[in-house]
Amino acid sequence: MTLDLNCDLGESFGAWRMGDDLGVLPYVTSANVACGFHAGDPATMRATVAAAVTHGVAIGAHPSLPDLQGFGRREMRIGAEEAYAIVVYQVGALAAFARAAGTHLVHVKPHGALYNMAARDRTLADAIAAAVRDVDARLVLVGLAASELTSAGVRAGLRVAHEAFADRRYRADGSLAARGTPGAVIDDVDDAVAQALAIATGRPVATVDGTLLTVVADTLCVHGDRADAATFARALREGIVAAGVSVAPLGVDARA
Repeated sequence: MTLDLNCDLGESFGAWRMGDDLGVLPYVTSANVACGFHAGDPATMRATVAAAVTHGVAIGAHPSLPDLQGFGRREMRIGAEEAYAIVVYQVGALAAFARAAGTHLVHVKPHGALYNMAARDRTLADAIAAAVRDVDARLVLVGLAASELTSAGVRAGLRVAHEAFADRRYRADGSLAARGTPGAVIDDVDDAVAQALAIATGRPVATVDGTLLTVVADTLCVHGDRADAATFARALREGIVAAGVSVAPLGVDARA
């Protein structure tokens, strides 16, 4: 089996610093770069793209709801037309930075509340998928495994990647337990790596509901805003490789 390891990066803004991007990049294969709506700014976007190029990491856009103060984690009422427009806007901006750096985007992964809303809302998911397709139909759409978002990507004719999480607990229905819920975030590195290995090798994981769930995934998320993000990313990659799972960026680039 081959898995992609993706990480949300470029989430600093102005003088405010978030995450250890340079510490994480050696251990991941894809970078989801913030596009300015929940975090990031033009200088940070440019620097993050350059760092990803240096480390040979595939670059993806990480569009969000327009919510800097809430870090994109607060749900907002948003219609399909607005969702389409904000995704085109953000993906287009990062695509320009990638092009200026002599490279290109590989994927798009919505951030935070937009991601979770699209995982269950078909209309919103279809709007996001249409936006990605209309910017560049060669892009891979990353979404929660077996969700409305990945289904929308298939309907739009996109390549899709089903995503799983090492450090987030699941509900029995395959959705993520909401942040703030006791046990929703797995802080212990060993426990998170154990969940990742279970997913990578096809074994079930325990849910917050007390049941077992099997998650089939193409890519695993490493959260870059963890205090121990670099340590976690290294442990995760080493554990997965030791279990006989190969690590590689998403898919084969359709431009080749």
